[in-house]
Amino acid sequence: MSSRTFFCKFICTALWLLCTTSMTWAQAPYPNRAIKLVSPIPPGGAPDLIARAIGYKLSTGLNQAVVIETKVGSNGNIAAEFVARAPADGYTLLVGMDSLFVINPYLYPKGAVDVNKELIPIASLGSNQFVLSVNAALPVKTLPEFVAYVKKATPPPAYASGGNGSQHHLTMEMLKARAGMDLLHVPYKGGAPATTATIGGETVAMFSGTSNAALIKAGKLKAIAVSSSQRLKEMPEVPTIAETYPGFDNSIWIGLFAPAGTPDAVVQRLRAEVAKALHASDLVEAFDKAGGIEPMLTTPEELQARIKRDQIKYSKIIRDLGIKPD
Repeated sequence: MSSRTFFCKFICTALWLLCTTSMTWAQAPYPNRAIKLVSPIPPGGAPDLIARAIGYKLSTGLNQAVVIETKVGSNGNIAAEFVARAPADGYTLLVGMDSLFVINPYLYPKGAVDVNKELIPIASLGSNQFVLSVNAALPVKTLPEFVAYVKKATPPPAYASGGNGSQHHLTMEMLKARAGMDLLHVPYKGGAPATTATIGGETVAMFSGTSNAALIKAGKLKAIAVSSSQRLKEMPEVPTIAETYPGFDNSIWIGLFAPAGTPDAVVQRLRAEVAKALHASDLVEAFDKAGGIEPMLTTPEELQARIKRDQIKYSKIIRDLGIKPD
């Protein structure tokens, strides 16, 4: 056999093996390798905490490793774009907060990614409430006392948020409008520096997730109201805003999303595993320890309806206030 003939046979064999391996890999049942969950929030935030808890359950249910990767920036748009540009094969998923879908499209109308077209919802994961927290030295104990304090103050006191257009920001603007009070908005780059500013007295108040419960229990912040329609089981002594302003109700939710075009069989498998995970007592406990996060189990139709409802609510607030990104 000539060296030329041998070389040709070698190349043909190599190509055949490569094609056979690729076809076997592609036809193997999902999942056959590690899955990546992308969080848009630094460690400690609700999406990160949920990603870690749900990732553990998925790794067990799917018998594959689940890796958590953080992509922070632009109110979550960086993480959303990263996932939207990934192959639509179910191996790169987004654990994203609702603001990515119901606030950002109106705050960043010319963003690099259209999340409502380039990402598809797989399942809701969890919900969390906002706590209206004030500086511990502020001479108020209740929401009515806080409103009265703000109305008498000259100039208007400052409040902190995790960023311009964040839900912390919009929830306070909703309360300002309802209470007829004026506060100066000071946006920070994330919830942690906003919390530090409120503890230190640079700002008098903020809305935060229940992840600040430890700081509240330690007396570094004072909780005076919660944004949900019912009192929180972690803070049963703290009234709802609705007890002073009936009908006020605002909370956040976090869901699992995939690139558009992900095969329906993959979506259905993930949805089924998420449903099993959300019913597991150890996950309920993990969510609770992570700051009073509640498992949120919805049908695809219910989740789509929630997205549309929140889009109407937040787009109006952004338009009425003329909010622009930082």
